[in-house]
Amino acid sequence: MPTVIAALVDLGRPGHYVHWGFIDISVANLVVIGLMLLVFILAIAIPFPHGGKK
Repeated sequence: MPTVIAALVDLGRPGHYVHWGFIDISVANLVVIGLMLLVFILAIAIPFPHGGKK
């Protein structure tokens, strides 16, 4: 299994970066930040289950 994962991601090459003025961020970090924001928004938007009336 580790060979399959290694074949999907080549870690021997330099990373890709996004440049916004003075901000430089790698695409991998940008994806992680985006996923964290998505989980945060979903945690706020999805209502918590309420217990039934007893």
